[in-house]
Amino acid sequence: IPEGLPVALTVALAIATNRMARRGVIVRRLAAVEGLGSCTMIASDKTGTLTCNELTVREIHLVQGTSIEVTGEGFAPDGQVLREGHPLEPSECPALEALARVSVLCNEADLHRRDGGWTWRGDPTDVALLAMAHKVGWNREGALERHPQVNEIPFEPERQFAATFHRDDAGVRVFVKGAPERVVAMCKSGEHGKLLEEAEAMAGRGFRVLALAEGPGSQLADAPSEPSGLTMLGLIGMIDPLRPGVREAVAACGEAGIVVCMITGDHPVTALAIARDLGFAHEADQVVTGRELEGMSPEQLEHVVAKARVFARVAPRQKLELVEAARRAGHYVAVTGDGVNDAPALRAANIGVAMGKAGTDVAREAAELVISDDNFASIVAGVEEGRVAYDNVRKVIYLLISTGTAEVLLLGAAVFGALPLPLLPVQILWLNLVTNGIQDVALAFEPSEGDVLRRRPRPPRERVFNRLMIERTVVAAVVMSTVWLAFFVWALRAGWSEHDARNSLLLLVVLFQFVHIGNCRSETKSVLRLSPFRSPVLLWGSLTALAVHFAVMHLPLGQRILGVQPVSLTTWLVHLGLALTVFLAMEVHKWSWAKRHPDHDDPPRHDKPDATGSPHVGDRSSLPAPSAI
Repeated sequence: IPEGLPVALTVALAIATNRMARRGVIVRRLAAVEGLGSCTMIASDKTGTLTCNELTVREIHLVQGTSIEVTGEGFAPDGQVLREGHPLEPSECPALEALARVSVLCNEADLHRRDGGWTWRGDPTDVALLAMAHKVGWNREGALERHPQVNEIPFEPERQFAATFHRDDAGVRVFVKGAPERVVAMCKSGEHGKLLEEAEAMAGRGFRVLALAEGPGSQLADAPSEPSGLTMLGLIGMIDPLRPGVREAVAACGEAGIVVCMITGDHPVTALAIARDLGFAHEADQVVTGRELEGMSPEQLEHVVAKARVFARVAPRQKLELVEAARRAGHYVAVTGDGVNDAPALRAANIGVAMGKAGTDVAREAAELVISDDNFASIVAGVEEGRVAYDNVRKVIYLLISTGTAEVLLLGAAVFGALPLPLLPVQILWLNLVTNGIQDVALAFEPSEGDVLRRRPRPPRERVFNRLMIERTVVAAVVMSTVWLAFFVWALRAGWSEHDARNSLLLLVVLFQFVHIGNCRSETKSVLRLSPFRSPVLLWGSLTALAVHFAVMHLPLGQRILGVQPVSLTTWLVHLGLALTVFLAMEVHKWSWAKRHPDHDDPPRHDKPDATGSPHVGDRSSLPAPSAI
């Protein structure tokens, strides 16, 4: 049993945790480190994760047909309203004034000037509406003084609208904002078909579209229910720019064989426009709405998850159902979320990823990972570090198991051959805890091999001891034990004492470990292609292990405890030459493996779907890469 294995594995995961933290990924559960590197699908929110979550109102389309442009960037209300390219005085357009009034009254955010700058608090959509209203000349405090609020219907994803009730000179009025199709259904019959067409066109240009309306609300003020008989005021188009680096991150997912999909409450056309810009969806049939998901069986959901890449107007319950369907389909799913309603989906996912800035405490408690900057690119960085962590776990296990197996074979062969004990128990302990122990911990610091995001995801159910690991362990153990046993037998037949033979054999084993650590740096690449200076911790750790054994051979205390003594330079050189046999054997095995598995490290390909139109989920290589859609 390799005594250093638990320590080395814990160190490998802890190092990966530290590396992830430097790249904006905070690990709450250690097992999630390599789990993120195993994911085959990332189901991401749009707002705040793929985009900056800094909405800006750019277009206003009034119900009379007037189109108004709004200038300025971000939440600071610096800018103006333009009609046909010329500044527009709000007093010239009463319909714009009415729309601005709804924007500030049906609102839960705050926007204030403080210490020479603007500060805000609340939902980004509400803050963007307040910024637009400021440019028109309305502010929330003044509007509430004139129209005190008496009740409200808060926004919920299932409702797709929010409403507030306010007193005015004529009684109580209700002000509504929400999805265009929902608000239109509450309005008095009229020519609203063109308005919905305009909303569709605005969404197609990448805008997030809200409809605003108002009407009498006296009968509903005491017991709020869905308003009706409202007057439509117009549409507001907001733009939320993509986060820097997200396009590159999505492309990296494509190379890594990870399916990216978007789950959002936005309009399907808006969501598709963003997905097209990012490159993971292009056609309308890759978009599914929450209404279409209603009533689907689990089998139908699995089929939808295999083909669709954008899920729009989705309720939290449906997000949970999609995650469960993806898992049933064989995916290892990482899901992002920030709200209380996202907690069930985060718990159901293989890896729950909560937002650090915009996320709620409930979401963070339900997640395994927290993204400190809420950026999708950080998730991809975490995937890379997770794959590196898993590689290093495999490297450490291979080093310890192969050398441990070789020691077992050596001792077993000596016992069955009626030979003296080749190594004393204290010498075996020295090898496992000190010389090998220093190197296996140092191996946990190994950096990325540079191609981890160009490999297929490993099958979620694949064991650590897959065929490659077993083959390499057997080859290395057989070669090392054979050379060790042959040397020990030769030394005894040459007339060496048992003490001298053990002393020389112990040095030979230490040198084999020193050479074999290079073989462990990559499962498929030749050690000659990996510079020793790219991993200074491993280089100095290996040299330290060798120096420690050299010192023990010359110190009286070490000589007395381990039964060792100095040897000649010639013996050192001969033993080093023998130790190179394991290097040659592993180079031959890596060459043989590459010949037998020429596509082992190739990037994933988009194989043809089966008769149902969905990929063969059991084969991870058949999952469609986003870049291939």
